[in-house]
Amino acid sequence: MIKVVGWGVGNMGRGILEMLLKKKGIEVVGAIGRRTGVGKDIGDLLGYDNPVGIKVENDAEKVLAETRPDVVILSISSYVRGVMDEIGICARYGADVITIAEEMAYPYRTEPELSMEIDSLAKEKGITVLGTGVNPGFVLDSLIAALTYGTRSVRQIKARRVNDLSPYGRTVMEEQGVGLSEEEFLEGVRGGRIHGHVGFLQSIPMIADAIGLEYDEIIETREPIMSTVERRTDLVDILPGMTAGCSHSAVAFRNGVPVIILEHPQQVMPELEGIETGDFIDIFGDPDLHVVIRPETPGGIGTIASAVNIIPQVLSSPPGLHSMMDMSIPHCIMDDFRNHVNKGGYIREGAKRDLGKDT
Repeated sequence: MIKVVGWGVGNMGRGILEMLLKKKGIEVVGAIGRRTGVGKDIGDLLGYDNPVGIKVENDAEKVLAETRPDVVILSISSYVRGVMDEIGICARYGADVITIAEEMAYPYRTEPELSMEIDSLAKEKGITVLGTGVNPGFVLDSLIAALTYGTRSVRQIKARRVNDLSPYGRTVMEEQGVGLSEEEFLEGVRGGRIHGHVGFLQSIPMIADAIGLEYDEIIETREPIMSTVERRTDLVDILPGMTAGCSHSAVAFRNGVPVIILEHPQQVMPELEGIETGDFIDIFGDPDLHVVIRPETPGGIGTIASAVNIIPQVLSSPPGLHSMMDMSIPHCIMDDFRNHVNKGGYIREGAKRDLGKDT
């Protein structure tokens, strides 16, 4: 069995654990939390009638030493600096790392020194480290790059993702500036407390590097999305006149001309304002391509699925820090996960198990 530990039991972490428990060839051997759920059985956290037999623990070293997992999935932070220590701990126990930290999807431009440090450590310890998720990791970068496969040249890329923030946890709500006055929102942007979407500075370089599209600078803008109706979730109450989310965009320019335009207006329950969600990708070149996914690829489910479905590719990849551009074509896995390991031809020297025998 492929042994997996889930590190982080917030909204995304719990969803990842639930998906892992349902997949063939995967054995959940541990769960690590900071405060939420510590001491509880995973089954209790997921609302199951019966316990799973695995309790959430806050001693990561103990969990990893006792379980020796093949993969650890980190669901604890959006930033490179927020997962550095955890990656180091996983490396000490020889576990590959999949993280949904947005900056980790392509950290080379914003955190070049830390990226080199992670890559060096991963190669030294013989592990693979990958940042992924629905976005960044899929909709506004790797999916776009894959679509250019059918073109002879690309002049400009414009993509817009309109999604619902409701499935996300409190941290994301705070990063999006939900539930504030317009003045509070703008002050939060100026003070760096409101980030909007974390990932444009990863997605644009990922696309550009993948297809060789040059740019000079990236300019970002963040504007509040004001609600005219009442919106309520388990985490936030939004009254008319308060912010429901953030309209965040980033444009990469080459010689003053936009070459990559990414827009990501996110808000809680956009349908209450009559707004239809969706992913919209326009590639202008030879030929032009226009792709629409409606409604949007669900943020919560998409993130959970991305972190789990990529496990075989991570296990089959050489040691080091990787991005989705290094992975073979990702896809849903309906059979035994072990059937999909090492199909890319790479077999790690000194592998901990012979998956060929298992399958």
